[in-house]
Amino acid sequence: MGVVTYEFEVTSLVAPTRLFKAFVLEGAKVYPKAAPHAIKSVELEGDGKPGSIVKINFVEGLPFQYMKHMIGGHDESNLSYSYSLIEGGPLGDKLEKISYENQFVADASGGSVCKSSIKFYTIGDYVITEIKALIQRSEVVYKAIEAYLLANTDACN
Repeated sequence: MGVVTYEFEVTSLVAPTRLFKAFVLEGAKVYPKAAPHAIKSVELEGDGKPGSIVKINFVEGLPFQYMKHMIGGHDESNLSYSYSLIEGGPLGDKLEKISYENQFVADASGGSVCKSSIKFYTIGDYVITEIKALIQRSEVVYKAIEAYLLANTDACN
């Protein structure tokens, strides 16, 4: 097994506290509203604490039916959270899991920056080459949630 780490940042016009709330605290409600063309529903298996499973079900016609995340934890005071993609989605037979650590920080304009560190755990001697495509999928979800929050100023306050 190999581990490949990739770090990137995404900027937003939305305040970091609202983004944290949308992604972490109210994600089960926000995801299907923000991306109804992709996300059918979100199910929580557990109490939402570390070790709980979040299952994201996709609409028909997408390459994946679902994916499961295991919650690593979250820190509301630092606006940070972690989780691992452990089943479904892009894992296939080449990736054991993908672990994410994210933090929202304020920027000078009143918006925010999401700082992300992603670790890809490969199976066997597989060498991952599609990191940019996987990151782009994450950015599409991020931008859909940002657009939803900008259009719905009362959401996640």
